[in-house]
Amino acid sequence: MKYQNAAEVLPKELLKTLQGYFQGGLLYIPGTDEKTKWGSVNGAREYYERRNRQIREAYRENVSTKELARQFGLAENTIKKILYQ
Repeated sequence: MKYQNAAEVLPKELLKTLQGYFQGGLLYIPGTDEKTKWGSVNGAREYYERRNRQIREAYRENVSTKELARQFGLAENTIKKILYQ
């Protein structure tokens, strides 16, 4: 994280208000609490949810874990983790 001079970033009125509370030190200003979930911006979350749903459906139709691993290009252990989630 790079430190910035508050006088260069903040409006003068806000800077004066902050100086009334805190002067001459380092102040951390956290970001907003609005965090996006992993993969929700680029569509990765939807892709993996859809793929995992397909794997579970195929397994219910008696496709073996070995065959599912081959079809989806995953390790058999990965298939088992998806099935037992």
